[in-house]
Amino acid sequence: MFFLSDMLNKKLNLPKPSEALPGRAKAMPTASRHHVSKRPLKGPYPEGLETAMFGLGCFWGAERLFWQIEGVWVTAVGFAGGVTPNPTYQETCTGLTGHTEVVLVVHDPEVVSYAELLKLFWESHDPTQGMRQGNDVGTTYRSAIYTFGDRQYEAAIASRDVYEASLRSAGRGKITTEIAAAPVFYFAEQDHQQYLAKNPHGYCNMKGTGVVCAIPSAISA
Repeated sequence: MFFLSDMLNKKLNLPKPSEALPGRAKAMPTASRHHVSKRPLKGPYPEGLETAMFGLGCFWGAERLFWQIEGVWVTAVGFAGGVTPNPTYQETCTGLTGHTEVVLVVHDPEVVSYAELLKLFWESHDPTQGMRQGNDVGTTYRSAIYTFGDRQYEAAIASRDVYEASLRSAGRGKITTEIAAAPVFYFAEQDHQQYLAKNPHGYCNMKGTGVVCAIPSAISA
């Protein structure tokens, strides 16, 4: 019983660098092109496009949310925010890499704004659950927004504050979403890229709170 409790505790707490798995110097192999759009997963991306990164639980369902949006050029799933370099999916599942599952979103800001992506992010999961998302428990399922530049960071913070007020009015708790400058993004293995396009009846645990996120007009552009 102690062993089970110890393992669960490890999955609910971020590892110290000395506790993290060692990883590897070489990147894990992944797909070269998006399974749905056939566009290059790792670029080069057309000029004028912008990049965003979100963690909102299991990345299979999260990625599908974003690739269906008009103006999103390509998406990819991977791991970010941890310690272990170039982790495998199985390694992240132990909770000993420190990473969370994330979606990389490359979009045309003239068609879909960052603010609109933030709205989709907040409304598509429950950002108050700490190291879990529904039945998915562990640090790999924590809510996160990793930002590229000051504008994205300020927009993420402003949207969080507004949404938290709405959640509290609805009887929900405090937002636990991690918001930080974008760390290294490690592409997940090929099998996980666009997983639900390849497996339409595969597992998806995406579920929002039902509370609408009213993005402040100051960041609506």
